[in-house]
Amino acid sequence: MPNPLTTTVRPLSGQACIIDIQGDITAQAEATLMAAYNQASQNGTSAIILNFDGLDYMNSSGIGLLVTMLIRVQRQKQRLLAYGLSDHYRQIFELTRLNEAIGIFHDEAAAVTAVAHPN
Repeated sequence: MPNPLTTTVRPLSGQACIIDIQGDITAQAEATLMAAYNQASQNGTSAIILNFDGLDYMNSSGIGLLVTMLIRVQRQKQRLLAYGLSDHYRQIFELTRLNEAIGIFHDEAAAVTAVAHPN
């Protein structure tokens, strides 16, 4: 049975927000995911960090939603980072080359450090 997507947006500073993801990212998650992105993008946010620790399942439509979000991020001249991916989803990000456009980190601390020190 599908697990509906829920998100929580946590502002880190004037420059970054974390979107905590719980549940499944499928086509049905589009409105929830994009609303979270819109909320996180307010007030001049330069970096969005996706927390995948609570991700249960993501299908190809979910990958498509991430690509859509990535396009929006790039148009807004923001950065997109992520952490908490399982080995399975890390491999999918590598196969689809999403890891070349989205900074992938092991944990929140590493992602936050990358935002603070963007080299």
